[in-house]
Amino acid sequence: MSAVTDSPRGTLAPAPRGGLIGSAHDSLVVAKRNLLRMLRIPEVIIFGLFQPIMFVVLFSYVFGGSVNIAGSSNASDYRNFLMAGIFAQTVTFATAGAGAGIAEDMHKGLIDRFRSLPMSRGAVLTGRTLADLVQTLLTVIVLAIVGVIVGWRIHNGVPKMLGAFALLLLLGYSFSWIGALIGLTVRSPEAATSGGLVWLFPVTFVSNAFVSPTGMTPWLRHVAEWNPFSATVQAGRVLFGNPGVVHSGALPMQHPVWASLLWSVLIIAVFRTLAVRKYRSATV
Repeated sequence: MSAVTDSPRGTLAPAPRGGLIGSAHDSLVVAKRNLLRMLRIPEVIIFGLFQPIMFVVLFSYVFGGSVNIAGSSNASDYRNFLMAGIFAQTVTFATAGAGAGIAEDMHKGLIDRFRSLPMSRGAVLTGRTLADLVQTLLTVIVLAIVGVIVGWRIHNGVPKMLGAFALLLLLGYSFSWIGALIGLTVRSPEAATSGGLVWLFPVTFVSNAFVSPTGMTPWLRHVAEWNPFSATVQAGRVLFGNPGVVHSGALPMQHPVWASLLWSVLIIAVFRTLAVRKYRSATV
C-alpha cells in the first residue's frame, strides 16, 4: 500500500514554501486577508477606539487634579504624564483581540484549511499579528489626536517622538504573540478574550503607567520597575519629554529605551516560537 493511502486524510499535505522570501510573501497574503476582513466589519475598529479615548478623558479630568507628578498637582502635568501610559495600555490591550481572532479561526476550521495549503507554517500567525499591528497603529494615531486636544504635548522633537511610537508598537506586536498563543490554547473566542485580558490588568496597573511607583511598597515597586510594560512607558516619557520620569536604581528605569527594545525582542522570540509550535500541533 502506498504512502498516500496510508495517510490519515488520504492525501499528502503540500510542502510549505521555503526560505525567508516565501515566508514573508505568505505572511503578507494572510495579513491582507485579515485587513480586508476588518474593513468589512468597521464597527470592530470603531468600538476598539472608544476604550482608550474614554481612559484618556476619564483619567485626565477625574484624576488630573488629584495626583502629584514631580511635586505638582497641576492637571496639565498629569495629562502629559498619563499619555505614555495610555499609549502603552492601548497597544497591549490589542492582545485580547488577536487571541480571540485566532481562536475564532480555529473554531471555524480555517486554521485546518490554512495548514492544508503549501504555505509557511508561521505565516498564518505572523499575518494575523501584522494585521493587528496595523489596526493598533490606527488606534494610536486617533489617540494621539485626542491627547493633543486634552493638552498633551511633546517637547523633544519629531524624531524622538517617532522613536517612542516605534517602541510602543513593538511592545504591542510582542504582546500580540502572547495573545496568539492564548488563542491557540483555549477552546473558544470568548475564553481567548477573557484569557487575553485577565493577565493584562496586573501588568498594566502594577507599573508606572498611571502613578509613580515611588509610593508603592518596596517589593511592589521592584516588580513595577522591572515590568517590561514600565520600561516602554518610561522610554515614552523620556522620548516625548513628558514629566514623571522615574529616577531609580533599577536598570530598566536607567536605560528605558534599550530595556524596552530588549524586552520586546525577547518576548517575540519566546512567544512566537511557542505559538508556531502550538499551531503545528493544534487541533480543534
